[in-house]
Amino acid sequence: MNRALASSKRTAVMTMEDVQHGNASWWNAQPMDYDWRDSNGLQRGSLAWFDEVDARFVAVSRLFATDSRPFDRILPLDALAGRRVLEIGCGMGLHTELMVRAGAHVTALDLTPTAVDMTRRRLALKGLHADVVVGDAESPDFRNGSFDFVWSWGVIHHSARTGRVVRQIARLLQPEGECRVMVYNREGMTARLAAVRHVVQGHFLRQSIDETLFQATDGFTARFYVKDQFEDLFRTFFEHVTCDICGQDADVLPVPHQLRAALLRVVPLAYQRRAQARRGGFLLLRATSPV
Repeated sequence: MNRALASSKRTAVMTMEDVQHGNASWWNAQPMDYDWRDSNGLQRGSLAWFDEVDARFVAVSRLFATDSRPFDRILPLDALAGRRVLEIGCGMGLHTELMVRAGAHVTALDLTPTAVDMTRRRLALKGLHADVVVGDAESPDFRNGSFDFVWSWGVIHHSARTGRVVRQIARLLQPEGECRVMVYNREGMTARLAAVRHVVQGHFLRQSIDETLFQATDGFTARFYVKDQFEDLFRTFFEHVTCDICGQDADVLPVPHQLRAALLRVVPLAYQRRAQARRGGFLLLRATSPV
């Protein structure tokens, strides 16, 4: 994370429009591509580069996301053929690609030109098509009931006004539509460790726990949600809401990377999956039937 940028926004009172502009600038300059140190040595935006980025994304999601094909445990790929799908926050486009391959008619919306350009490039390289556009999920320019399914992975908690995004999701879904949305878990391992640092390092003397949590992750701004709180937000707009916890290797064993890699080779997979489902850093919510 760009800590200087993260700190600079605290020096003045900002409007919600300022925050959303900051979100767009931050993610446009630092897109989520799972290549934090330019370490894969491949030409950015090449077919080989996308394959390597995808492999990293799949690997860090291994405990909760994949059975027989990438992300088939959390994306209803078998039910998407012919469906109108909106993706909020396409990133580098892997989920867009998977849903297109499943036969969905996908519209991918992202706040940043970088993500839109990269997703379009991905699809062009693979001979696939989706409508990939720059836009703000707080005020998307689509008609009521335009979509059968809305998907968003790790995006709306970065929005200046998350509640507006949820309201828009409900508006855009047809009456029997479904959305699936991931945000950060305030009771997950990442948040717990940040809370310990908040006390041990004396951060509580100069900032709130929410600021400490925000600084533990990427983005210009970010919120962490308690499971019941996030469900309640969606129950304002949806008839049926459920939410699961999911997480990564670091949520199972919060130790240095090299030690964790060694330990995970001997820790039973069944235990790893139970652990991530108890203290994982993500909340994956499913909501149907907008009201």
